[in-house]
Amino acid sequence: MAATAPLKGLELVDCARANAKQGTETAANLCGYGADLNTFKHELQQACQSMGVQFNELTDLITDQQKMLTIGEGEIVAPDSPSEL
Repeated sequence: MAATAPLKGLELVDCARANAKQGTETAANLCGYGADLNTFKHELQQACQSMGVQFNELTDLITDQQKMLTIGEGEIVAPDSPSEL
């Protein structure tokens, strides 16, 4: 659900991080900036800077855990059948 007003600070960073994989346009819209990508990037850069988070582009906010889920790395550990639970 898109924010009704442009988000600021921690809320903006959290929203942008949660939607970073969907692209800048989608993240900007969901964070309440609509099609104003320049303002979105500027506000996000300021918010990250005040929090001490390195930010050059939206993909910088994607965590290693999110990347691993996307790539599908890791091993699934599960029993072969329900009777082996």
